[in-house]
Amino acid sequence: MSDGQFVRLAEQDRAPLTLFLDGAKVRALAGDTVLTALLAHGHIVRRSEFGDGPRAGFCLMGACQDCWVFLEEGGRIRACTTPARDGLRLSIDGPAA
Repeated sequence: MSDGQFVRLAEQDRAPLTLFLDGAKVRALAGDTVLTALLAHGHIVRRSEFGDGPRAGFCLMGACQDCWVFLEEGGRIRACTTPARDGLRLSIDGPAA
């Protein structure tokens, strides 16, 4: 059973993928969004810039900015609308300065 905020109940036979969040492996399945993969494995999506709490997305449909995560090489994506892909490398806090 997962220790994440989302629990996968169906479609568990899809092809497995591996993403990386701040260097740690995150398992996903083909067809998952980045947000689904992160939350199914207990990861936060980002830290709030207005307080000390972790954030996990809000609208889940790409209308807000609560699920932004950074690509390791720079730039940012909305985790809720970006399909997970094998080898994707992400960072919560953005690229190293």
